Amino acid sequence: MAWIHLLVAAVFEVVFALATNATHGFTELGPSLLTAAAAAGGIFFLSLALRTLDVGVGYTVWTGIGSVGTVVLGTLIFDEEMNAGKALAFVLIIGGVLGLKLADRLSSRSASAATAEAESRPESRPESRPESGAVTASA
Repeated sequence: MAWIHLLVAAVFEVVFALATNATHGFTELGPSLLTAAAAAGGIFFLSLALRTLDVGVGYTVWTGIGSVGTVVLGTLIFDEEMNAGKALAFVLIIGGVLGLKLADRLSSRSASAATAEAESRPESRPESRPESGAVTASA
């Protein structure tokens, strides 16, 4: 669910950036209100995602998706220039986002395996440890 929250946050980030451009220095009321609402929505959904994801992964993915989405839609909506250098940079950003998602998934699996292994050891189970203050028989 964290990745869905992060994706929603990234959509708000794109809306925030595009609406900010349309505010003309916050002199236009409609786009200014949309900018504020999108910023709040993006931060809210990012905070939900960060309940589970590492902040370094979550924030980087959020800004990466937001950056790529803003450039793509800025090109379509505001007729901004797209060139080979920008396209290459976006491919690298997307590769980085996918790499972080994969690394996070691998890290989660590794942590789950380590927890399961620790819990399977007899010394980690409560029934194998004497209670504090209990008298134990020794030979």
